[in-house]
Amino acid sequence: MTERTVSVGAGASGLVDPEVGQLPTADMVLNIGPQHPSTHGVLRLRLTLDGERILRAEPVVGYMHRGAEKLFEARDYRQIIMLANRHDWLSAFSNELGVVLAVERMLGMEVPERAVWVRTLLAELNRVLNHLMFLGSYPLELGAITPIFYAFREREEIQRVMEEVSGGRMHFMFNRVGGLKEDLPAGWLDRARRAVANVRARMSDLDDLILGNEIFRARTRGVGVLSKEHVLQYGVSGPIARASGVDFDLRRDEPYLAYGELADVLRVVTRSEGDCLARFECLLEQVHVSLDLADACLDRLAELPPGPINLRLPKVLKAPEGHTYAWTENPLGLNGYYLVSRGDKTPWRLKLRSASYNNIQVLTELLPGTLIADMIAILGSMFFVVGDIDK
Repeated sequence: MTERTVSVGAGASGLVDPEVGQLPTADMVLNIGPQHPSTHGVLRLRLTLDGERILRAEPVVGYMHRGAEKLFEARDYRQIIMLANRHDWLSAFSNELGVVLAVERMLGMEVPERAVWVRTLLAELNRVLNHLMFLGSYPLELGAITPIFYAFREREEIQRVMEEVSGGRMHFMFNRVGGLKEDLPAGWLDRARRAVANVRARMSDLDDLILGNEIFRARTRGVGVLSKEHVLQYGVSGPIARASGVDFDLRRDEPYLAYGELADVLRVVTRSEGDCLARFECLLEQVHVSLDLADACLDRLAELPPGPINLRLPKVLKAPEGHTYAWTENPLGLNGYYLVSRGDKTPWRLKLRSASYNNIQVLTELLPGTLIADMIAILGSMFFVVGDIDK
């Protein structure tokens, strides 16, 4: 078998066999990326094609690698929060959370109750921000421009209260070992409650606009079906795994923060189809669940008496010798930190398990047999952030 390698922009001129008067049937190797508008950041897919059908797919990662895990070893426990904040730039607050939970566990530290509930609230608001971005950008990749304007309208509602409380729009840097940076501004709980109510009241616009569109459903129903077996083999997690019938969510199955007290509100959204439409529906319904959880947290915070939001720490913070693993249910899936300490002020090792890295590997199973036209729909439905892949 002969192979022909071309880039995305290559034409078919010169490929016609003059003897048979048609294109040769040799397999073609096509590079999608690393600089291509249909990918979420700098990802490269190496596809082997038979005409318009994909035979093999190889995700090629590492174009944005910045060596975060090595940098963790040269920063103290206050500074690594900033580094961990950035790998999934749509889930900054959730990224910080895993680090501080790991360090607090090593120190045997119990943070104030008020900090626990505020962390839970902000984690769910961050989840809404993450999901709204994909709910707007995914239809855009399929040719529908209007939904992104609706999604960003709702994002701004949540973004405004997140920015007020933390000072940041993307990289919040609000978590600290022992609690949070500072207490909530006066009247912030009421403003947050109004923002949640406004987003909930208008989410039906997004639901009807996208799920009611027959072209969107035609491009996604039955396309890119991911089996439950492949989910388990590759360690896929988050809404992508739950869309394939894997009923697993750390917030319910291994509760952390205040999720153990929110069991009556927390609902794990699953689907059994495993296709692009099921993944989108899971993401959409999870926004409604997160808004319900945010309301429950706001109710609880309104009942709590005034109290500290963090603990006083020594000037030089050192974790005792040992190791621990802390994982959280990030918006895109399981996010874990394996922390090894030798009693210094910096980690000896801090291994990051990011959700998108595992999720994207399953493309080697998902893309073969599909058409190039469906590849864009499948790729967008994986809801990944390239910084979360390359770390």
